[in-house]
Amino acid sequence: MLVHICCSVDSHFFLQKLREDFPEERLVGFFYDPNIHPYSEYRLRLLDVQRSCARLGIELIEGPYDYEAWLNAVRGHENDPEKGARCEICFDRRFEMSARKAREIGEKRMTTTLLVSPKKSQEQLVRTGERFARSHGVEFVYVDYRSGGGTQLQQQVSKKERLYRQDYCGCMFGLTIQRNQQHKLADELFSPVDGSVLPGSIEERLAMYEERLKIEEEGKEYRIVRQKFLNYRLKYGWVKRKKETIPSYILPYSVMKRRYTSGKIETKLDSLYCFNREEIRFVRLQDFNRLAERFWHSVAELVYDPPSFTEALHIREKLGLGLWDLSPMIVLEEIPAGKLEILIESEQYQDVREILVTI
Repeated sequence: MLVHICCSVDSHFFLQKLREDFPEERLVGFFYDPNIHPYSEYRLRLLDVQRSCARLGIELIEGPYDYEAWLNAVRGHENDPEKGARCEICFDRRFEMSARKAREIGEKRMTTTLLVSPKKSQEQLVRTGERFARSHGVEFVYVDYRSGGGTQLQQQVSKKERLYRQDYCGCMFGLTIQRNQQHKLADELFSPVDGSVLPGSIEERLAMYEERLKIEEEGKEYRIVRQKFLNYRLKYGWVKRKKETIPSYILPYSVMKRRYTSGKIETKLDSLYCFNREEIRFVRLQDFNRLAERFWHSVAELVYDPPSFTEALHIREKLGLGLWDLSPMIVLEEIPAGKLEILIESEQYQDVREILVTI
């Protein structure tokens, strides 16, 4: 039987139950989820599914990540609610590819771990699954592992196996709607131009779970603990003089009460140049280089190859801005005279991150 897999939280419990109910059946996992965005989230879910299948001794096949084709398929349904038409189109693509793969490898049956997800309509899944299974000459197997306490048991298995527990379905449209309803920032969709890893980001979690695999291979004991902290995301910002943009680098935790202000530099304190509005501080690139013990030839180079988030915070401290200081800190190549315009669009918010601790 070919088993379409969406994530480890659903698949681990689902595959265990299938083995109990179909002991003579050869189970083959098929990870095909082109809806998952961003790609780092796709890699993270695949990584945990690979770990899960290895622990269960289940063969796993990865399907293509044809994300652009999926985007074209759901065009016009970006604002549909969960379990709406967009989800059905998404199921169509995954079930069609699963049915094709089943025929290709000689399997006569197929099913999907989506059936165990409490956020999915089983009726919708069965209707779509049976349609594509019939069209490719295979049987769609419907099982209900949610009822009778199944969902609670699934959660217990997930916790015991320390599986990665994502908190959104996978597609960016569903994520955006969900975060808007929660009045939260969809920070999963932030990707800095320099490719740096932001705190609490998917990329940070991916690195942690990759490190977890190494620790398990070495036979070491570990714990994954949760930490509450103040997170920060810079959406965009600029500095202008006489309507012309000046190359600038804005350090983390630069916060303005109003997103835009104008004024002039009025005080110099050691390496800092103090603006007369919004507690903004400027530092020249040569002084920033000295404190960072690095050498950037230009601010443009700094923007595309910045210090890490943690290093940037240390530099703020060296400049006299403590842990609780949210004053905007901006690096310029030279400090201009006259009136400046400044815009900083940023978010600071309470967040939770996972930390890997070896024992």
